[in-house]
Amino acid sequence: MSQVVGISPPGAKLAAGFEQPFEMLHACHERVERMLALLQRLREHVRAQGGDEQARQAARDVMRYFDTAAPKHHEDEELHVFPVLIALDDEAVAQVVAQLQQDHLQMERHWRAARGLLLELAEGHRAAFDRADEAVLDAFAGLYAGHIEAEESIAYPRAAALIEGERLQSMSRDMMARRGLVDSKR
Repeated sequence: MSQVVGISPPGAKLAAGFEQPFEMLHACHERVERMLALLQRLREHVRAQGGDEQARQAARDVMRYFDTAAPKHHEDEELHVFPVLIALDDEAVAQVVAQLQQDHLQMERHWRAARGLLLELAEGHRAAFDRADEAVLDAFAGLYAGHIEAEESIAYPRAAALIEGERLQSMSRDMMARRGLVDSKR
């Protein structure tokens, strides 16, 4: 019998803390990749075993991550990383940022469709994915590889070189406050 679950909870392998915001953003990308891998294993499991309890739990795990952590991660980027890059007045960087912002909108839209399928599975209202469902899940998962590459190779290094000192500490505090880890007024 194939196994779907058995992943560590999101964040279990993290070495970075919020006092290192860019390291935390990288760690979030690692979690995204782990959740997308879980989604792929879930799909394979459903093809082989149907919508059993393991599949339902994996669907809940994927939903929990993309419902809560992923939107906060995008907000971190929208509030702290992208504005400093736009302020550079560098057309090539501005185009990358515009694409990343567009990606966030597409991810949100595609997540709503993918989430609906996962919710049906998690609630026991579906035991399989048909070809159209698979296409929805592919469309959602397919948005991430190029997006993460552009952030890791262009956006983060450029922004990290510009954000330091009190601005970096403020970014850290804001990221923690968004997650309820500190009082936002500190």
